[in-house]
Amino acid sequence: MPRGRARLVTELRASNGGLLVLAVVVGAGAGAGAVAFRWLIKVFTLALSGHSDYAGLGHADNPHVPALGRWFVLLAPVVAGLLYGPLVHFFAREARGHGVPEVMYAVARRGGRIAPQVAAVKALASALCIGGGGSVGREGPIVQIGSALGSTVGRVVRVAEPRMRVLVACGAAGGIAATFNAPLAGVFFAMELILADFAAQSFGMVVLASVTASVIGRAAFGNQPFLHLPAFGVHHLSEYLLFALLGLIAGLVGVMFTRVLYWIEDACDWAWIRTHGPEWLRPAVGGILLGGVLLLLPQMYGVGYPVLGNSIDGKYAIGFLIVLLIGKMVATSLTIGIGGSGGVFAPSLFIGAMLGAAYGQILHHLMPGVAGSAGAYALIGMGAVFAGAARAPITAVIICSNSPANTPSSFRSWWRSCSLPASATS
Repeated sequence: MPRGRARLVTELRASNGGLLVLAVVVGAGAGAGAVAFRWLIKVFTLALSGHSDYAGLGHADNPHVPALGRWFVLLAPVVAGLLYGPLVHFFAREARGHGVPEVMYAVARRGGRIAPQVAAVKALASALCIGGGGSVGREGPIVQIGSALGSTVGRVVRVAEPRMRVLVACGAAGGIAATFNAPLAGVFFAMELILADFAAQSFGMVVLASVTASVIGRAAFGNQPFLHLPAFGVHHLSEYLLFALLGLIAGLVGVMFTRVLYWIEDACDWAWIRTHGPEWLRPAVGGILLGGVLLLLPQMYGVGYPVLGNSIDGKYAIGFLIVLLIGKMVATSLTIGIGGSGGVFAPSLFIGAMLGAAYGQILHHLMPGVAGSAGAYALIGMGAVFAGAARAPITAVIICSNSPANTPSSFRSWWRSCSLPASATS
């Protein structure tokens, strides 16, 4: 190796300035990976459902196979499973499942080492799973993709283990920042869940990576939040008690979701072991069951952000909101249980929105003069269930407050909208 190149590698490997450069590189890679992954989801969703996002369309037909009508949803998960099942099984088994637990395990037990092929396999497998109707989120895969990129950069430069962990966290933060258009959410997610500490040097590097990824994400997706959230204010002091009660209920629902998830995963493992079938075929066979759920509730197809937005806008009745809440728990758990690849962050937000919207509508019937808008309770439910399921309360607050009203340029008007009127405190 030439002397100049060796010196450069040594600087990148050992100096603080080198770590800063690597953090920016990883952040840029995570941002680009998030853009590519979301493009893949759109491509596969169009190919397998005939629509860019099927969840909000009800029992719509697939224009590619009009003869099947709405029954095509029975086949979409099977076709997707036939494609991503062998891909995951033969090339990167770490790409199966949620994504975030695998990254946490790699940081805690393997010094941050993640196989380099995980990024590509996870992107393809999760995009196929979501495009074929898998009721999972895109955030977990993006975290794993970004983390794998960070680990790969660390391996190329041969950094020490502590620095490798920081680069993995930089990749995770960049993925969250790009997909949610929320750099602070990426930072606190990485510090809360991946590194589990707030050391000053790590924090600074993660901030750099997150901001870099966010810039790339905004260039590709525009300067818009991942979801348009309603503006609301607190008009009566007793509403804070109602919010607290919703938080308690949401915590219980979050715990219930995790237990249902693990119970269905265990049930699927037990059933597949008894069939003695090859593991690579499991997603396709299980896709038949998932297709049956989608036939009953097409709102479970894919990530489901259009349905989440409709619940916040008050377009669903209380009974249907409860059905959607339970349906998401079952559909997400089944998708993971049959060997699907995708995250549980978006399902947690979905479940929280359904719970909060139903809670808000019930309060409107019982206390019309006290309760605020149902959309406000849906927003709070999103954050509460996400915090309970992911055990990341700071990240939940930042993600759910990432709306145009909460940007620094209009922070003063947002604060006024959320402050109590003088009459409420008298």
